[in-house]
Order: sequence, then structure tokens, then C-alpha cells
Amino acid sequence: MIKILVNDGIHPDGKMLLEDAGFSVDTDKIAQEDLAKELPKYNAIVVRSATKVRQDLIDLCPNLKVIARGGVGLDNIDVDHAKSKGIQVINTPAASSESVAELAFGHMFTLARFLQQSNRDMPQRGNSEFKGLKKSYSKGSQLRGKTLGIIGFGRIGQETARIGLALGMNVLPVDLMIDQMDIDINIYNTKGVKLKVHVPTVSFDEMLAQSDFISLHVPSLKKAILGKEEFAKMKDGVIVINCARGGTIDEEALLEALESGKVAGAGLDVFVNEPSPMEALLNHPQISVTPHIGASTMEAQRNIGLELADKIIAAFDS
Repeated sequence: MIKILVNDGIHPDGKMLLEDAGFSVDTDKIAQEDLAKELPKYNAIVVRSATKVRQDLIDLCPNLKVIARGGVGLDNIDVDHAKSKGIQVINTPAASSESVAELAFGHMFTLARFLQQSNRDMPQRGNSEFKGLKKSYSKGSQLRGKTLGIIGFGRIGQETARIGLALGMNVLPVDLMIDQMDIDINIYNTKGVKLKVHVPTVSFDEMLAQSDFISLHVPSLKKAILGKEEFAKMKDGVIVINCARGGTIDEEALLEALESGKVAGAGLDVFVNEPSPMEALLNHPQISVTPHIGASTMEAQRNIGLELADKIIAAFDS
């Protein structure tokens, strides 16, 4: 019987699908330091971001045929080495796109209307200073009519564009790997009618100069995409969102840009040093923060579980 270790959790529907296919599924988490001893007993491992599957661990597991990652990124897996050993590496790039894009807009709405500040101030000062607080938070802005820059125009970037277009935003996507790319975005109205909008990509500098909001949707990279030079090219008062990967923004440069007023606000779901982000980021009044929950919705988790199960079953059937 094929044995699968699900080390970072899976939706019950995904587990049931695997068991119905005849696989043995173990969901008892094994600590990272104990995997070298236990993982050789399994034919497949399912992880999220917590478990690392590196070269030394892979070399100890001759029975391992599949490494599956619930999510988009594969930075916690030595993909090339696994493939050189004949091990299939699977992820779920489509399952959480809507969830991540919606979180990005949650941060945009929050920062545009100062919700992150008012939620801190109201419980402490609301009764005595209600009118003063109302005046303080009366200069918010609407998203309709604003320009949204999207860095990375893959599945999540496209979903972000879809929502932005539906809100009446002007969308300027860039893709660091492709100079020009045309994408059709489906907009769904309440009657279920599909409308197609032609969305061309633009240059990186054009996006930086024109965007009121900038949202990152790229994988882990060796160097930050947004640093001092990039912030200098942005509009004054821009809002920056990162629901992609920690390290894609230079956090020190971001703090400087916030202090100078160049950046009016930043929404961060990911950080350089997780799970211990910079205190200055967590406590800054112009930052909206979440603890890496981009794919953490019930719908996304179910989609991830089902997609993982389908791909694992297909891998062992091939």
C-alpha cells in the first residue's frame, strides 16, 4: 500500500479522496528534526510552508516518489534535486488564487479608510473623543478610479486584476519574465454573464510612476523587487501590498518610505523573518498586518486539499 505523510495538514475532503483511492494517509505531524528517521517509511509527503524538504532529507528516502506542496511557492523544497532523483514535485497554483487576491484587497480597503488605526484607537478613545476621531479618519479614499499596479501577472495577479477591474480601477500589470503579455480577464456580474476585458502589461517604471496602489504577486527571489530606488519612483502617498513572499520588499526601505510620507500605507501578510517580524513593522500605525494567511480560507483549503489529492493520485497512476 502507498503510504502518504501529510505533515502540515490537509482538508478532510482531500484526505478522504486519497483514502478512497486506496492510499494510507498519516496526518500525525512529525517534527522537522525527526523526519530523517521517519520519512523513509513513506512514498509521498504533503507539506505547506512549515516543513522543509531539503537535499539531505531527500537522499535518505529511497522510497519517496512524490513531494506535494499545498500552495504556490516551492522555496521550502529542493525541487531540482528531487527531480534528479526521479521524485515528482507537485504544488497547487490555482487553488488559493481568489483567497490571496481577496486578502490583498482587504488590506487595500483597510489602508484607504484607516481601519487599522481606527480599530486601535476606538476601544481606547472612542467614548471621550468620538468626534475628534471621526474628523481624524474623514480623509480616506475610494478605490474606484484609482490605478492598481500588479507585480507578477500569474494566476493570483490575474485574479487581483479581475477584482480591481470590477471595482472600477485602472489596472497596470507587469511581469518580470515577460516584456509584453495580453491577458483576458473574466468579470462575473450578478447574473453570471462573463465580460472579457483586454489587459496589456506595461513597463515596470510606468507602473511605479502611475500607480496609487501596488500589489506584489511573485515567488521568492534572491533580491527585493521594491527597494529605495523603486520607492523613489512611486507617487507620493502610494499604498503597497505584499501577500506574496517575505523578502520581495526591502523592509528597511519601506519603513523609511513610510516615515518620509512617500508611502501612505503598507499591507503585509508576509515578512522577511517569519515567525518573528520586525517590531517596527508590526506596530507602525500606517501598516496593516496579517500572519501569512493568504490561503487560509475554508474554501481555499478545501480546493487545495482536493487538488493535491487529484495530483497525487495521478502521479502514482502514471
